[in-house]
Amino acid sequence: MPKLKTKSSVKKRFSLTASGKVRMKPAGKRHGMIKRSSKMKRQARAMTLMSKADGLIIKGFMPYGIR
Repeated sequence: MPKLKTKSSVKKRFSLTASGKVRMKPAGKRHGMIKRSSKMKRQARAMTLMSKADGLIIKGFMPYGIR
């Protein structure tokens, strides 16, 4: 059986915690910051944990996990 490939986009955008949860950056920080509130910009700085259901989808795209 050949090795499975990891989706390149997932490699760049997500990481796994030690317990196996999926970590991600919040959306909406690419451009147009002038129209965003200070609260939104501040809260979108840190990494957040993805919900369990969405995390299972992402884990399907990275068969061997990403460290």
